[in-house]
Amino acid sequence: MSDQPRGSEAPLLSLRDVSVRFGSVQALNGVSLDVRRSDFIALVGPNGSGKTTLLRALHGMLSLQGTRELSDPAIVQAMVYQRPFMLRLSVANNLRLALWLARVPRGEWAERTDLALHRVGMADLCERPARALSGGQQQRLALARAWAIRPQVLFLDEPTASLDPTAKKDVEALLAGFAADGTTLVMSTHNLGQAKRLARRVVYLDQGEIQLDLPTDAFFGKRADGRADLFLKGELPWHMES
Repeated sequence: MSDQPRGSEAPLLSLRDVSVRFGSVQALNGVSLDVRRSDFIALVGPNGSGKTTLLRALHGMLSLQGTRELSDPAIVQAMVYQRPFMLRLSVANNLRLALWLARVPRGEWAERTDLALHRVGMADLCERPARALSGGQQQRLALARAWAIRPQVLFLDEPTASLDPTAKKDVEALLAGFAADGTTLVMSTHNLGQAKRLARRVVYLDQGEIQLDLPTDAFFGKRADGRADLFLKGELPWHMES
């Protein structure tokens, strides 16, 4: 079932009949999805439903069957993981390296680094070793690295799953701010409260297929969909995450 927003503007990014297999595991099966400008999409579903695989397919990180289409090949994308990798460098140099990899002109590095660290409230930590930061600080630095390259689409894989409540609140505030600025976000999450607070659309995956794609209010309203309702009640059986 799908109730995606329709409009005259072409999607920023589309998947058409995409399937992904890892050995004997069918991680995605015939998935089609449009990501539109200024969307904030939450991908939800039980462990093993294909959320992470779908994020990676959208980001262009996987070989797949089917079609992945960008409205413009020059669209800037970034991805933030649940446990971001920090190099043995200072906070500022972790950011500068991201700018170098994104081919941002060197003359812009200082300004972008300063702006990004102020955005996430870490300007006073610019010379601290990134690996000495707390988990919440590392996640905010990962968001700063992503934001500094000015992505049009930001992918997030369980960005607050390992954080304490205060750090989780800080990250959610940053994501809400990015969305308010017009950044398009696609986020996987097991936190249904987070999906309800932040997302404009909720995509429910089950066994590698999209079962529901609805505006957030409609998703959390009453529906006649057995497995989605069981998922919301926490009554689906556990199986491995893909």
